Amino acid sequence: MKPEKVGIYARVSTSDKGQDVELQLCDLRTYADARGWEVFKEYVDVGQSGSKEQRPAFNQLMEDARKRKIDIILVWRLDRFGRSLKHLIVSLDELKTLGLGFVSFKESIDFTTATGRLMLHLLGAFAEFEKEIIRERVKAGVAHARAKGKRLGRRPLIDERLLGTIKDRRDKGISIRGISKELGVSKSLVHKSLQI
Repeated sequence: MKPEKVGIYARVSTSDKGQDVELQLCDLRTYADARGWEVFKEYVDVGQSGSKEQRPAFNQLMEDARKRKIDIILVWRLDRFGRSLKHLIVSLDELKTLGLGFVSFKESIDFTTATGRLMLHLLGAFAEFEKEIIRERVKAGVAHARAKGKRLGRRPLIDERLLGTIKDRRDKGISIRGISKELGVSKSLVHKSLQI
């Protein structure tokens, strides 16, 4: 039986003063060797902040994962891999869909085991919970704004009665500015109404 191919991912950012990526790589190589995995490639981002959208080595790792060049991704810590909880969950969910394993060395999280898969579901549940809380806050904010009389969303289409009133006022020689002031609508709405 062929050994599983592992992609090792390591990252240090500019804010990780005095950190050498070799510290991560040494631990990960030893771990991969102990598990009998074949290291396909080491993907290393140096001087790349975890919050950056584009991390060249990370992007290459995910591309190779999609092409099924590797079976497992091994990282030193979760914060080295994901930009945020949401990004981490989305990335891990993609790996799960692809049928790839994921191991975080420092946290001893191994999604190739039943316990690790349970942990993945818990992380997903927390992410979903966070999303629901945000959704509830937005709904509460909208309700509060409406209660204060604020108008939200697009303006409604021009009411037929308003359209008739605007045309009637214009036929009587009232200026666009005058109609706008009298009816409490914008000059552009008066213009649009007259063109219908």
